[in-house]
Amino acid sequence: MISGASYLIIGLIAAIATAASMPFVIRFAHRQSWLATPDERRMHPVPTPDVGGIAMFIGVLVAVVAASLISDFDSLFQDSTEIVGVLVACAIIFVLGLLDDIRDISPPAKVAGIVVAAIALVWFGVTMFQFRVPFLDVFVLSDDWVPLVTVLWLLGMTQAINLIDGLDGLAAGIVAIGAGAFFIYSQQLAGGNLLPQPNIGPLVAIIAVGVCVGFLPFNFNPARVFMGDSGALLLGLMMAVATSVVGGRADPDTQSANGQTYFFLAPIFISLLVLAVPIVDVLFAVIRRTASGRSFAEADMGHLHHRLIQLGHGPRRAVVILWGWAALLSAVVLFSALYSTGSALVLFVILGSALSVFTLLHPKLRRADAQAHEADLVDDAPRA
Repeated sequence: MISGASYLIIGLIAAIATAASMPFVIRFAHRQSWLATPDERRMHPVPTPDVGGIAMFIGVLVAVVAASLISDFDSLFQDSTEIVGVLVACAIIFVLGLLDDIRDISPPAKVAGIVVAAIALVWFGVTMFQFRVPFLDVFVLSDDWVPLVTVLWLLGMTQAINLIDGLDGLAAGIVAIGAGAFFIYSQQLAGGNLLPQPNIGPLVAIIAVGVCVGFLPFNFNPARVFMGDSGALLLGLMMAVATSVVGGRADPDTQSANGQTYFFLAPIFISLLVLAVPIVDVLFAVIRRTASGRSFAEADMGHLHHRLIQLGHGPRRAVVILWGWAALLSAVVLFSALYSTGSALVLFVILGSALSVFTLLHPKLRRADAQAHEADLVDDAPRA
């Protein structure tokens, strides 16, 4: 089993490479006028580079090269083409996103590019083998179904990350939390001999964490750069790969050491729950746009982060709230999947209740305080 220290080193290298290359990307983007200009949907006040995905892609490449030089990871690079497949798919989807950032491409063309990236994953064997539907059965994927499932999984993950990328730091923070939680989950599976080895999932997950950590200092409000589609699609692909090769390959019938079935909800569904915030946002977007007769590709102001702004939260607080929900859901999923005791779930219920109250009532309380303060000022004003 690959040591956790080796994985953390690779995550740190990904973060440093991303952060170190970001200033050069920002200056290059300004020279090329690769900028997102303010409009009714964008809240930033000045034109801002939107090709941060270039630095993120550099971080991925540097991290993979570093991993290839560390003996702990030899099993992932020898007698396997999966790492090559991930890099090829990353390159395809990065170029697709960059073209969209620079000159805008049509939604059908973007979907076609994502399908090409999925086909590359299938070609190199980077796919899930099975999935379990809770309370039903384990479904082993035949060769006929593997390409379709891979395409759908990649489309879902990339759109989930792309759609939630609407506030400074939001997408990068949520992916960092989700990928970190999934890395811990996959390491626990590997440590319990529940995940066939070698498996590239933990490596891809920790690289995603590192890339996001390196990007966040430049992207948190007020952002100096946006990740753009080149970054959002890249992160979506990495999460799709990590979740599919871990959740779609673990033995769903294996018992844990403490007698609890790890996979009562199935590992592939734990993947969905760890990324619940962006996935819920996508589902609501599909329902909302279908009900109104609009195209799914048509942008609107109905996403979760937009609704938090409408409630009265500022952009920074809205991002932190969604980070909080992502962290809470990830913690609940990890605890429920890996431990048999339910005593700590009481703490999660309390934390969830507190976060709900803050999310829904904080703006109202602030407005009430402001109105009371204004009333006091009126009462204290000198009379003529």
